[in-house]
Amino acid sequence: MPVAATRMPGQRWYTPYLFALPALVLFGVFFAWPAVTAIQLSVLHYDVVSPPTFAGMDNFTRMLGDERFWKSLLNSVLFLIGMFPLLVVLPLLLAVLVNQKVPGIRTFRMLYYLPVVTSMVAVGVAWEYVFHQQGVLNWMLTAFGLLDQPIQYLLDPFWALPALVLVEGWKSMGFYMMIYLAGLQTIPTSLYEAAKVDGAGAWVRLRRITVPLMAPYIAVAFTMEMLDSMQAFTSIYVMTRGGPQDATLTLGYYIWSAAFEHYEMGYASAMGLVLWVLMIGMAVLNHRVNKGQAVVA
Repeated sequence: MPVAATRMPGQRWYTPYLFALPALVLFGVFFAWPAVTAIQLSVLHYDVVSPPTFAGMDNFTRMLGDERFWKSLLNSVLFLIGMFPLLVVLPLLLAVLVNQKVPGIRTFRMLYYLPVVTSMVAVGVAWEYVFHQQGVLNWMLTAFGLLDQPIQYLLDPFWALPALVLVEGWKSMGFYMMIYLAGLQTIPTSLYEAAKVDGAGAWVRLRRITVPLMAPYIAVAFTMEMLDSMQAFTSIYVMTRGGPQDATLTLGYYIWSAAFEHYEMGYASAMGLVLWVLMIGMAVLNHRVNKGQAVVA
């Protein structure tokens, strides 16, 4: 039977709500109020200078015929697909590696986590030198005979988006690795010991023990990867500004450009709502697919 809530002597009914008040205020200021404002702006024509005028569904109708909107949506999906192996698959393998008890492993974990706490602006500027026509990447590939002539990665419509995916993945990989590492440390070592006694090799233990028991953590990583990929902005702003030829124009960057470069606040808000709905839809879908899985205690 459920236990009835008890109140301490002298405790007033509103005391618990006072503890929750700071979080509710932050939620209202940074989520609820901006969301309501965005919904209002999405049905308006507003350029910051002139008074807003009612637009009805014009902003959403414009989206249907906007080639740059569809291009940015496609690039966002490609960005998401490209980030999947870098932020969902590879960090799990790295977590298995750094979960071993070997000398210096803590130092390795710290070094691998450093990019996570480094500013994306600094990371973007550094990687621009790597991808430069005379940069270290072209030098290495040319030295090993893999390239006949240097490639301008960030100026090439084919290579620009993969280059940004690589940068974003490199920076965030350590964070996802730590999520997996926390999950690995909840798996009883007795399972691996029993599997070794039965003759199971490292690949069999990974496939039959690690991956199934890490499924809840994989689901969390996948959800976060989807949300991060759809909102990618800073690396694009620093390194390509959506170019060349809109090859790196993602939905997040296009929304910012419409709002703060062209001052089309209504249209930007309408696209923002579409992005918001897409992210919620993907999160709900991922939750339903992984429904019923519980984190190993």
